[in-house]
Amino acid sequence: MGVRAVLGPVGRETTYRRWVYLIIGGALLVPYVFLASTLVSVAGDRMPIGLIVALILLVMVAAIVVMSFIPAVRVIEGTAARELLGDAVPEHATRRVTSWPARWRTAAWAVLHLLVGGVVSGITLALPPAVVSSLAVPFTGSFYLGQASAPMPKGWAGAWIPALGVLGLLLLVHIVSWCGALFIRLAPVLLGPTPDDELAALRKRAEHLAERNRLARELHDSVGHALSIVTVQAAAARRVLAADPAFVDKALGAIEESARSALEDLDHVLGLLREDRAPTVPQWTLDDLPGLLDRTRIAGVAVESTVDGEVARLPAAVSREAYRIVQECLTNVLRHAGKVPVTVRLAVREAELALDMENPLEGADGSRPGGGRGLAGMRERVTVLRGQMSAGAQGGRWVVAVRIPLRSGMRDEELVAE
Repeated sequence: MGVRAVLGPVGRETTYRRWVYLIIGGALLVPYVFLASTLVSVAGDRMPIGLIVALILLVMVAAIVVMSFIPAVRVIEGTAARELLGDAVPEHATRRVTSWPARWRTAAWAVLHLLVGGVVSGITLALPPAVVSSLAVPFTGSFYLGQASAPMPKGWAGAWIPALGVLGLLLLVHIVSWCGALFIRLAPVLLGPTPDDELAALRKRAEHLAERNRLARELHDSVGHALSIVTVQAAAARRVLAADPAFVDKALGAIEESARSALEDLDHVLGLLREDRAPTVPQWTLDDLPGLLDRTRIAGVAVESTVDGEVARLPAAVSREAYRIVQECLTNVLRHAGKVPVTVRLAVREAELALDMENPLEGADGSRPGGGRGLAGMRERVTVLRGQMSAGAQGGRWVVAVRIPLRSGMRDEELVAE
């Protein structure tokens, strides 16, 4: 276990990827060193050496910070970090940022990368030649480094010098590994999203989920209703195929119309899922309610409807959602109760739209497969418009009552607009 801990970083690919990342930082530091040295030398060369070093360091850091504010610098830094340090670096690191807190954190990352990379690069350049020179010490009795040389013990007395050089190389490998691990730990803090970025991402995800939920309702209500109607009409037409050709012709026409309407809705929803504008954008409203009721009657359901008030004056959002609610109620009747009489009552009042639908429970066996989202979808539509809805059995009948305020519908129209 001890040998693995000591020699483990030597054989890991991640160590050398981290090494490359640090050396890149050292290479990027060189122009800043020249810039700072030039500026400090112009200011005066009679200052104490300590002050000169401090000024050079200060100018370098200031220049790095200023350059890190350039959006492309963050993208380059983040991309290099993700490629060489691994996926532990958040993907957000490769994105441009506009907030000042994120920019300052990027600046801190760039300063650390270049300064630590400069130190590691310097050691990497200096240590290998020194190690090579140390290997000859037991034989020559001298340690050569460039043009300079120093006398050293010869033979076994100087054997510790090459051993110390090899240990220095091993220590450098560990330093590189530790520095890489440090950058990986700091990456989420310095290159990750800020609280505002996370809030924006959550808001965007919530909007995306809301849109997906709306599209699911559209598919459930429109396509589900059309398929229910088509199924009932096709079954009825097959039973009277020979006895009543006129009815069969009427049923086939209704099937064609229902299928065409479903295809339009499906084409629209698929266009939205592809993030393209759909070639057709169906806007079914209560103005289309007579056609919906006629198709349901052809399926064998006796529908009695009354409309009190002017449907045309309803806000578009209210009219669209009310149409879908009636459509879903009719689908539920066909699916769960069968061909039972349905009563539909619409009342356009001064401040609200009242929608009541009821049908007898006789014949409802609950054996039809699927379903389960109809009532939930209707409640979601009503909730978006800040209305109220109740649904349940009352005296042997299934009653759905919906109340949608018209003023709320106008204010929230864009929430449900196509």
